[in-house]
Amino acid sequence: MAYKIEEKIVIAVASSALFDLEESHRVFQDQGEDKYRIYQRDNELKILGQGVAFPLIKRLLNINTESTQPVEVVLLSRNDPDTGLRVFKSIEHYKLPISRAVFVTGNNPFRYMEAFNASLFLSANSEDVEKAVAKGYPAGCIYPSEFVDNEDDHELRLAFDFDGIVADDSAETIYQEGKLKEFQIHETKNANEPLPQGPLFRFFHEISKLQKIVSEIRKNDPSYKMKIRVAIATARNAPAHERVITTLRKFDIRVDEAFFLGGIDKARVLSIFQPHIFFDDQKSHIESVAKVAPSVHVPFGITNLKVDLDVHQTTYNIV
Repeated sequence: MAYKIEEKIVIAVASSALFDLEESHRVFQDQGEDKYRIYQRDNELKILGQGVAFPLIKRLLNINTESTQPVEVVLLSRNDPDTGLRVFKSIEHYKLPISRAVFVTGNNPFRYMEAFNASLFLSANSEDVEKAVAKGYPAGCIYPSEFVDNEDDHELRLAFDFDGIVADDSAETIYQEGKLKEFQIHETKNANEPLPQGPLFRFFHEISKLQKIVSEIRKNDPSYKMKIRVAIATARNAPAHERVITTLRKFDIRVDEAFFLGGIDKARVLSIFQPHIFFDDQKSHIESVAKVAPSVHVPFGITNLKVDLDVHQTTYNIV
């Protein structure tokens, strides 16, 4: 009987997001593929350090219980099976229940997202992520972070920007054209009209479903420790905030905290909320937040037409 992956909440993660591959990538860049292959074999038993997405992936997998297993994580890697063996040995070391993987030997792994029913793809390879988003896949590029995980923290906290992430950028386009007054008028006029779905809406919705599953498990098992908290952190403020609430209500999605910041640095509130992942479509927001929390850039929409998408590419394009 076939495994029913379509019944799972699936996250696809590249090895470059799950682990710290900076040293391995440097070997690949400086010495080429053959030397890289030898290096990975020689260091096969050397455990890789935790990457930016590790705290998120670990907690998502910890949601599963013996009787209820809604979450699946699939490894999508640019490595081939040979060089990828070191990654799987590190997965085993950290006791992560990840058993499914795709190794594509330098090709774009996001092509297999639909085959695995993945609602999100995380990678440190900015080029792969840009191509994935351009083709309509929900994907994000992780940023280096100074975040130090607390192993005793059993709560999973996620923070999302709103426009260009949960919702599309139709309203953001008006704002980015420098028409703040027109933006406020437009959003007030359309306050009762939900915005169309953005690039990570499906993942956002899946997390909402997970919250309900976790709540039910906790109700039936007092010893179960996992909790999920979700926050919206947006540059919107009143009166434009009302359309956010209208959109969430339409899809019956509850968030635990919402920050309508009106241009205040998002890091000021997220340093207190301490998310294990934060998603934003603007690099300028991420660069400050990444100092206090694992962060992901989603290169979607109008804001990314105004920036050089090749920034950081050389540093973070991991094999």
